[in-house]
This record gives sequence, C-alpha cells and structure tokens, in this order.
Amino acid sequence: MIFDNTKSIFLSIYNGPIKKLKSLIIQLLIICFFFSCSESIHIKNNHAQKISLAHKYQNDFLVGAAINENQILQTDQQSVSIIKNNFNTISPENVMKWMYVHPEPNTFYFDHSDKYVQFGLDNNMHIVGHALIWHAQIADFMNTTKDSTEMREHINNHISTMVKRYKGKIDTWDVVNEALNEDGSLRESIFLNILGEGYLEDVYKLAEKYDPEADLAYNDYNLCEPEKREGALKLIKSLQQSGAKINSIGIQAHWQLNTPTLKEIEKSILDFSKLGINVMFTELDISVLPNPWELSGAEVTQNFEKFEGDEKMSPYPNKLPDSMKLKLAERYKNIFELFLKHKDKISRVTFWGVTDKFSWLNDWPIKGRTNYPLLFDRNYRAKKAYQSIINLKK
Repeated sequence: MIFDNTKSIFLSIYNGPIKKLKSLIIQLLIICFFFSCSESIHIKNNHAQKISLAHKYQNDFLVGAAINENQILQTDQQSVSIIKNNFNTISPENVMKWMYVHPEPNTFYFDHSDKYVQFGLDNNMHIVGHALIWHAQIADFMNTTKDSTEMREHINNHISTMVKRYKGKIDTWDVVNEALNEDGSLRESIFLNILGEGYLEDVYKLAEKYDPEADLAYNDYNLCEPEKREGALKLIKSLQQSGAKINSIGIQAHWQLNTPTLKEIEKSILDFSKLGINVMFTELDISVLPNPWELSGAEVTQNFEKFEGDEKMSPYPNKLPDSMKLKLAERYKNIFELFLKHKDKISRVTFWGVTDKFSWLNDWPIKGRTNYPLLFDRNYRAKKAYQSIINLKK
C-alpha cells in the first residue's frame, strides 16, 4: 500500500516538473554532443597541422623556407601560417643582404633583420643568416672601394656588427656566397681583386671571432656539376688547412625536372661529407619551364630580355597541366628519397620560398613568366609535390 502511494506520487511529479527537466536534460545532452563533435574536429585539424614537413622529418633533418619581407612583417598571414605549420628553420630571402642592411659605410638598418630574427626566436626555429660576403646585391660604396686597407675595414665593420648583434640568436651564417666560377676557379669579385685569395680565410676567422658557437657555411650553386664541385672541395680543404672554421656546405638546389641527375646529387653528398662537414641543401626549387641554352647556374646578373614574351619559354601562363604536376611531384619524391638515404650526412633542407606566387623564378632568368617550382601554389594550397614528400614518411 505504501509502495503504491509512493509510486503514484513519483509518477505525478515525473509527469509534471520532472518531465520538463527530462526534456531540458535531453536538449543539453544534444548540445554537448555537438560541442563534443566540434571539439573532436578541432583536435583533428590541429593534429593534421602537426603532420607537417618539419614534424614528419624531425628525426632526419631540418626542413625550412626562405621568407620574404611580407612574411617577416607578417602582413601575409596565409604564408605565415604555412611557415609556422611546416618549417623549423628559416632563411632571409633578402633583408640581410649587404645592400639592404648596410647601404652606407657607417649606416645599418636593422628594422627588418631584427624582425626576421625575432620571428625565428618566437617560433623556436633554426635561424640562418644569409649572407655576410657576396659579390652581388652589395652596397654601392663597396663597389667603388679600391684600397685594400679600406676594403678590410669595411668588411671587418660589416661582419663584426652583424655577427655580434645576433650572437647566440643566428644558428648558421652563410659566411661566403658564390665565390666560385663554373670551372671551379675563384670568381674575380671585388674581394678577390683587391684582397687576393686570403680574404676567404680572413672572413671565416672573423665570423668565428665574433660568435664562436655559430655554424659557419659556404654556399653556392651548381655544386653537383663535377668541375665546380671539385673547386668547392678544394676551397673547403684550403680553409680547413688554414685553421679557419667551416662547419657546413650549402648546396643551392635551383634544379630542373631532369637535371642534375640523382647520381650527381648523391656524389656531392658523399664527397662533401668526407671532409667532415654537414651537407645542407639551401635553396631548393624545381623549375618546370624551359631555359635559354646559354643559361649558367643561378647567377643573378644573367638576363635574357630577348626571350621576354616568347610563348615557348612560358608555356603555362595560367595553370600547370596535370601531367606536369605529376612530373614535379615525382621529381621531389625522388630527391627526398635520396635525402632520406643519406640523412646521417644532411643537416638541413631549405626551400627557396614558400609559394609559387612569390618565387624569384617567375622573373628569372626571363621576366614575366609564370613558374611553379615550390610545394604550395598561388592560392596557398599544398600541391601534389608536397603530398609526395609527406607520403615518404607514412
């Protein structure tokens, strides 16, 4: 009897206020379910972002990109997002070159170079300084200096100021850039002509003096060509014998779909690593366009105005055909397979740019062309080439 009365009371409450409470609870459960799904999707997306180049290759070598002014100043947020998600090392495309940072004998502009370094520090990246000594993109006052004593003073001022300012922040310095001719001989730059061959030893010793802990590199293009490779090997041996510190060789990888061959790339890896230095591929991009037959390496002063507007030299002005996308992806896949084979010898792989939109190859060696050399397209989307590299690490 007591049980029946209790049951009756309970049912009356249940069908009244409790029924409304039950409805409210169900609604809350539904909302929680959707929030849970949303959170699950958010976590999944975050996980996908972590499956990036840097994450995939974290146990193999550093993977990076050269970044431009808009990315350093973070006005191009889409590029910045790609950089943060995919790379763990950065190089400055232009802001640290002599003509921009040191245009007059005692005038330095550090605004953009400081922001570049801070970007790397904020994102816990390996920071590259590019480049201390290079015959191109140099200040006008250097090109008019004829006296050896004055030249040494300018060089000492430049290296001491730059290296001391970023001591402990910049991890690797490209101390000398492109000092060799195609036959492996020393380039007749203003440095060689006024100071002689000894300038190479001097600048490496200066860089070490002002930051003994920094990694010091020599950087050049066409180092997979036999003659130039031999010249670079000779140069590094000479520096080592002089007591100058040199840790790494930077092989600029401005390559094409078919050249250099994987065999020549591998030989360069093996030959340079035998000298006890790290091998770095520093300026990787793959041109899909035909180039003039007289083109020599990546020398920036080369200009082929006669080919401007030539449709044969710019066959893909609007988009890259699927067949070429596959060729580019296959080329990158083969190159990274080789890199992984020799990962014990390679410390860094850096792409020269982030997206096709801002690649220097759109205007070099023929102005006004549309090239597709990188892993992200003009709309900031990952290409088949990107996926081909990611898939190697599944």
